[in-house]
Formats: sequence, C-alpha cells, structure tokens
Amino acid sequence: MTPATVPDKVSGSGLAFAASSYLLWGFLPLLFFALSASGAIEIVAWRVVLSLVFCALLLTVTRGWGRLVAILRDRTAVVSLAIAGAFVVVNWIIYVYASVSGHVVEASLGYFTNPIVTVLLGVLVLRERLRPLQWVAIAVSAVAVVILAIGYGSFPWIALGLAFSFGFYGLVKKRVGGRADAIGGLTVETAVLSPLAIVALIVVGSTTGLTLVALGTTHTILMLSLGIATAVPLLLFAAAARRLPLTYMGLMQYLAPILQLLVGVLIAHEAMPPERWLGFGIVWLALAILTVDMFLHSTRQRGVAAVEASGAP
Repeated sequence: MTPATVPDKVSGSGLAFAASSYLLWGFLPLLFFALSASGAIEIVAWRVVLSLVFCALLLTVTRGWGRLVAILRDRTAVVSLAIAGAFVVVNWIIYVYASVSGHVVEASLGYFTNPIVTVLLGVLVLRERLRPLQWVAIAVSAVAVVILAIGYGSFPWIALGLAFSFGFYGLVKKRVGGRADAIGGLTVETAVLSPLAIVALIVVGSTTGLTLVALGTTHTILMLSLGIATAVPLLLFAAAARRLPLTYMGLMQYLAPILQLLVGVLIAHEAMPPERWLGFGIVWLALAILTVDMFLHSTRQRGVAAVEASGAP
C-alpha cells in the first residue's frame, strides 16, 4: 500500500460478520474430533457435497437463483471463484488432517501466521510497498518459523500450508468483491469442487468403505451437519470480505487461532514444550508489531483525509 492510499471504510456489519465466522472456525476442531474415525478425505468430500446442498436450499429460500445465474454469466467471476474453491479445498484438507491427527496446535499457528502472510501477499501479488514496521513483522515471523521448525523437529508445513492457502483464498474473494454475493459465490465454489468430491467418495466407498451411516446415528447426524458447519462461517467470511479491508480481516482472524490453541492444549492435550511457546511468543510479537503499524497508519490516513476535506471546494 502506497502512502497516498486511503484505506477502505470499515463497516460495522463487516466486523460482526468477520468475528462470527472466526468464532465458529475456532470451535470447528471439536466437530472433526467427533468424526475422526471417518478420515480426512471422506470428511472433506462430504463437506463439499453437503455445503453445495445447503447452498441450494439457501438459494431457494432466499430466491437467489437469479443472482446465481447473473454470476454464472460473468466469466471472470466464475473463474475467480473456481480458483478460490481450489485454495479453500486445499485449506480444508490440511485443516481436517491436522484436527484428526493431533496437530490442532500447529493448525492454530497457521492461522496466527495468516495476517503476516496477508501482508506478504500484498507485496508478492498486489505489488504493494511495505512500511518499515511491516518489514520488521515479516522478519520476526521468519525467525519464529525457524525456531518452531527446530522445536517440531520438522518444517511446519501444516501451519504454513494453512496460512498461505487461506491467505490466497481471502485475496481472491476480495478481488471478486460485489460481483458475487456470499451464497452465490460459495455455491459456485462448491459446485466446481463437487465432481472431485464425488469421485473421492466413490473411491473411499470402494476401498475402505464410507462411514456416513455405518458408525451410528450420532455420527451420521454430525456428518450431515458438515454442510451447515462449513457453509455458515464461509458465508459470513465472504460477507465480511466484501465490507472490510484485508488488513482488518487479518486482524479479526486472531479470534479463531486463540480458540484453536485452547482446544488443542486443554481438550486434545497436545504437547507445548518451551521451544514451542517461544515460537508462538515470537509470532505474537510479530502480530503486535503489525497491529501497531496498522493503527499508526490508519491514524495518519485519517489526518490526511481531514486536511484534504477541509480544503475541498
């Protein structure tokens, strides 16, 4: 972002949508814990298919089929939403795998890292110019990755995979903007992914067997709830992305990883050795630097806007 750029107006409803989506995502690992016997591939495949069914119901209830047709006539929007769908399914696979394999803490690290990745994508993709404190935040987060890699004994691919896949998803959704409403956009994303999801379910069914109705009524109900549990926070996120600057979206995301970290440590009882706390602490330092920079920059921009407004004819 160049110094002359005035940030987008912050929407109160956008903040509410963002907070709601991140709170729901924060508790999502609990659902995956209950479904862990199904495995990551089956869970993700059902997420896609059931989300599409839920979106179709929403389109019917809200009489939104006309809006969906308008989106489908916009080739650029459809391509962008297809790309967004690719990024989100990668994110889902990594996240569900992390949840069912005892890596919820590392998943929370990925979402703590996402605001840093959002800033980095601004440089790499949007060719934005970083301010000094933003460079400091990126450098500090790089140190954290090294320390965490040493602490984990391996490269934290789950954390970085989640951070980058969701960072690109947010970037694409921001670029789509008002050309696609939340329900219609998610419908296109899941419709593009559904053929692959159906193939995955056929493969699972012909090999290990599907678990949808094989593990009892409670398991079946929880599996069927994946559509709602997946679609609702994504719809809220899409609504927020159209109303908020990416920087605010990144800052609001702190809510989800805080809850995920608590779930991983207090409920899943995942290990948190000193070197891991050190790595998380350095990431939080980077986020604090980024937050300070955002508020300083926002204050300066409001001052510039006030001066320009006072001299306007």
